[in-house]
Amino acid sequence: MIDLHSHVLPGLDDGAADLDEALRICRAAAEDGTKVLAATPHVRSDYPTTPEQMEAALAEVQAAAADTIRVVPGGELDLEQLGRPREELVRFGLAGNPGWLLVEMPYVGWPLDLADRLFRLRVSGFETVLAHPERNVDVQQRPHLLEPIVNSGTLVQLTAASLEGRLGDGSRKCAFALLELGLAHLVASDAHAPELRGVGLGGVEAAVGDRELARWLTYDVPRSIVERETAPPRPGKRSRRRRLFGRAG
Repeated sequence: MIDLHSHVLPGLDDGAADLDEALRICRAAAEDGTKVLAATPHVRSDYPTTPEQMEAALAEVQAAAADTIRVVPGGELDLEQLGRPREELVRFGLAGNPGWLLVEMPYVGWPLDLADRLFRLRVSGFETVLAHPERNVDVQQRPHLLEPIVNSGTLVQLTAASLEGRLGDGSRKCAFALLELGLAHLVASDAHAPELRGVGLGGVEAAVGDRELARWLTYDVPRSIVERETAPPRPGKRSRRRRLFGRAG
């Protein structure tokens, strides 16, 4: 499995507090079957992570966890941070892929300019993965809100704990609605600590009840970003879009 969302880098945000805790996250993920873990610290006003800070912390964790799991770079960018210089955004490329960014969906409210912001990123050469929209109240009430941006090429990343019901009934129902509508493409842990939000993706198959779909969500699609390849179509369902996942970067 490949997990493209975690807060494993120590001391940068509300995730791992130190290297010891970072290594505990890495070990827990590896024991659950995860082979690749993206370190995606918050990049927003309360955690103004710089590329230099991310890269320095990443190098420390990579060296310490080299025998445990492959840790790759990234960043979880707030919508207000998408106007950073292009050279900075490239350094936050998801899994080290300069053509993909992980964008944080706010928990409250529907950003009226969301589609425009993502379109401007695409014009600049970036495809986007939208993190945990199932935890947004507006999306919970109207999952179809995501359809235009998905049709434009954005991928939707669900949180494993949402599918498993550990983040509440609203998040669980919305996650399954998005899967049913064909509006979800990846599942990640969003791990902040070894015990919090459940490190690992091992429960996804049981939650969705479909081995092929679980593999697509936790391996096939994230692997396409890591390896800069075109993702395979969703198993058992024709693509809803003419161009499945856009540019590989």
